[in-house]
Amino acid sequence: MHPQLLSCQLPKPFLQLNGRPKYRLNQRRSAYLSSATYKDPISAEKQGWDLGRFFKTLYFFNGPPSPAKVRNEEKARKMLGPDIELIVGDITKESTLVAQYFKGVKKVINAASVIIGPKEGDTPDRAKYSQGVKFFEPEIKGDSPEMVEYIGMKNLINAVKESVGLRTGKLLFGFEDQLSKELDWGALDDVVMGGVSESTFQIDRTGGEGGKPTGLFKGIVSTANNGGFTSIRTKNFSSPVDLKAYDGFELRLKGDGRRYKLIVRTSTDWDTVGYTASFDTIGGQWQSIRLPFSSLRPVFRAQTVSDAPPFNPSNVVSFQLMFSKFEYDGKLNPTFVEGPFELPLSTIKAYIKDPITPRFVHVSSAGVTRPDRPGIDLSKQPPAVRLNKELDFVLTFKLKGEDLIRESGIPYTIVRPCALTEEPAVADLVFDQGDNITGKISREEIALICIAALESPYACDKTFEVKSVVPFSEPFTVDPENPPPEKDYNIYFQTLKDGITGKESLEQSAIAV
Repeated sequence: MHPQLLSCQLPKPFLQLNGRPKYRLNQRRSAYLSSATYKDPISAEKQGWDLGRFFKTLYFFNGPPSPAKVRNEEKARKMLGPDIELIVGDITKESTLVAQYFKGVKKVINAASVIIGPKEGDTPDRAKYSQGVKFFEPEIKGDSPEMVEYIGMKNLINAVKESVGLRTGKLLFGFEDQLSKELDWGALDDVVMGGVSESTFQIDRTGGEGGKPTGLFKGIVSTANNGGFTSIRTKNFSSPVDLKAYDGFELRLKGDGRRYKLIVRTSTDWDTVGYTASFDTIGGQWQSIRLPFSSLRPVFRAQTVSDAPPFNPSNVVSFQLMFSKFEYDGKLNPTFVEGPFELPLSTIKAYIKDPITPRFVHVSSAGVTRPDRPGIDLSKQPPAVRLNKELDFVLTFKLKGEDLIRESGIPYTIVRPCALTEEPAVADLVFDQGDNITGKISREEIALICIAALESPYACDKTFEVKSVVPFSEPFTVDPENPPPEKDYNIYFQTLKDGITGKESLEQSAIAV
């Protein structure tokens, strides 16, 4: 189905196509949304969760839903209206997570979950469910917790990993830990213009740091016959590399005190513009050189092409390394000397610039570590903790899904709400870590927390629980004529610490709750 276009005026963050916004919704099991400025996808499934309200909050504050997955197309239309394109998909079925759905998606909010409902059935508007689990005997409806919370999470991570990026970057060439990526390099020297310079590229299996493998660009450069440059260039990649999730290239190399160039092409044509950055090296020292995409200038035969389009990181097709007498636009390389040279190059990577913010925000649940805790008093715990086994180990598999996120390398935030309510999102909050608190929290508040987390480096790689300060037994309302001020969620995020998940308590003998 083709994206439908709204006629209403939207805030500036929205993607505008011919003055109109474009967006898309995918259907079945999970949902992801994206605003055009940074394509924030959002995943959601109605399970203790008002998907419509969640989407409306995101729509108001951050952008229209696009693209998204929901369980029921008819319900999605009713909830989200006619201006969203629906695409059928299922996170429990890897084959339905087509790569094109995620192209350009840089950030994800995932709220997928199994469905829990009354064994005896419910009304069409889920009236029994809305009363709370203490008023009915619950059971899993549809796919199992293992399929949705664990296998589904694994499928979703695999589907979005390329588009959202990895904290440690994407290896494009070279040797790093247990990873290796080799490219087909060939010499491209001044012989093409009558010169006599000569270079080569080879793999030195023990010449890298700590005796590890490295690439080696070496040769002899000469200005004879009006020459003066050597270079190595890769063959065009079998398919373009999409690096839109990243901010620049990082080279790990052993310098020789000379200035080199990295040239990146986004066209498969041979004689075409190369997006180029020069970099200086330190003699005899291994160093990391970062070249932001914004520093790449369009160059053709050492002349800047002023009317060329900006560098497109989503369509990288080849690399070239060059040592040259010439800089740009008639200027000369101040470090150029004739004779032999060599430049060990262990890696070329794409990197995410600091400060790194979350690329994958996941809505999990408070209580995921509690069913297996030694010494815990289950009678004081919420129903999902007490009934974990009867509900096919739903919290156990939620925790396993969390672990997949933490191990994925994607910058993440894991939000664990306490019991979800329909109350407004303005009460004071308690953020905690270690999976110990109980209470309630507004669904609308969780949506706002997710949006704020996407932009906060303080939320990156953190796992936390959250509840309202209002006791569960007390209703919470707001005077519309005198609403409280908007929250600065960074104040809460700044209190969070790395590495605290509640799993630390599983090995302790007793837990005070």
